[in-house]
Amino acid sequence: MKKITIFGNSGSGKSTLANQLSAKYNLAHLDLDTLAWDKQNPTIRRSIAESKKDIGRFIKENDNWIIEGCYTDLLNLVVDKSDHLIFLNPGEDICIANCIKRPWEPHKYNSLEEQNNNLKMLIDWIKQYSVKSDEFSLKAHRKLFDNFKKNKTEYTSNQINLL
Repeated sequence: MKKITIFGNSGSGKSTLANQLSAKYNLAHLDLDTLAWDKQNPTIRRSIAESKKDIGRFIKENDNWIIEGCYTDLLNLVVDKSDHLIFLNPGEDICIANCIKRPWEPHKYNSLEEQNNNLKMLIDWIKQYSVKSDEFSLKAHRKLFDNFKKNKTEYTSNQINLL
């Protein structure tokens, strides 16, 4: 069985890598963005309890999976069930460049225009990664990675070798 968790800053390549690994190994894929935010008001985080139910259901329904996101509070719910942890940490400049060239994500935005209207806010968010201390921060991600005692990999560039 394969159970992989991928995390990192916005724009680090989590979804791209998850999609590649999902296709290569036939893994069910859960993007935590799809359950972290309220469907009716996507600017409001859902409660951890609500998200935990959805994560639990996903894990129960899938023997082989890949879960990806930037939410350490949610990642902590799955990390002990993971066989492999992948930390994408290419630096803020690469994350920003990735976001600028990111294709439309229809599961997050109603249109490419809506996605692009959010780009300035996203870039400002990315620039705060190394200085903030919340569940989205480099500090929280580093702690998650360092405390994981099983198989783990950290990538510090966009040059990634599939497992």
